[in-house]
Amino acid sequence: MDYTALTCLDEIGRGGQALKIPNLDSPLKMAEPFRYSGKILAVTISRKADQWYASITVETDISDATKTYRFPDSKNQAIGVDLGAEALATLSDGTVIQGSKATRQYADQLARAQKSLSRKIGAKKDEKKSNNYRKQRKRVAKIHKRITDARHDTLHKLTTFLAVTYSVIGIEDLNVKGMLANHKLAKHIADGAFYEFKRQLLYKADAAGAQVVLADPFFPSSKTCSHCGAVYGGLKLSEREWDCQSCGARHHRDINAANNLEKMALAKLQAS
Repeated sequence: MDYTALTCLDEIGRGGQALKIPNLDSPLKMAEPFRYSGKILAVTISRKADQWYASITVETDISDATKTYRFPDSKNQAIGVDLGAEALATLSDGTVIQGSKATRQYADQLARAQKSLSRKIGAKKDEKKSNNYRKQRKRVAKIHKRITDARHDTLHKLTTFLAVTYSVIGIEDLNVKGMLANHKLAKHIADGAFYEFKRQLLYKADAAGAQVVLADPFFPSSKTCSHCGAVYGGLKLSEREWDCQSCGARHHRDINAANNLEKMALAKLQAS
């Protein structure tokens, strides 16, 4: 079946977990209860691998939507977040957060499944696909879904933590499309899902009352000394640590970049 979403407008069982869909006699039981009050604008039914999902658009008050978050009694002021290929995120307080690396984890399994799929008898134009082909295609789809789920799980946990813990978050507005052109790093960058990280962080910070400050894509966060501000123009991608030629400070590449992003965020807010 094609993974084309079917859009339908209908009534949802408010008190329970039932989803009523046109042309189906009985309501479908949902895995999670419907949590929000308000006007239902649309319900989109989609299929991923062998599972079905309902995405529900609701017009609701922001205070109702933010009940999803658990706010601490107080927030820390600011944090800088440097995204990278080696570690998913490095924070300016020195915390290093490893990504799921799901693509690497499932690479061999996916390769074997795809190789097996290529050997099955698939359908040529206007011909019926074999049962073995259909079964193997489903196995490949399940592996792709595992990779996506692992990646999104890591991103959701990280972005929620940042949004509810800090008042100001400085990140780079990365040119992801340009970075993917580097074939040596493309798989690592895609595995980190940098654009998805920014998308999630922006809407969660808005709901949690935090401010996300974006640095210019050409902001030299890694090359600038976070102590004296001197720029080391000759910094190579392979250099994980470097010494500032002006003040002699020793820097870890990613922590230094995160420190500069924190300073940039605070400076922009003070100037505005």
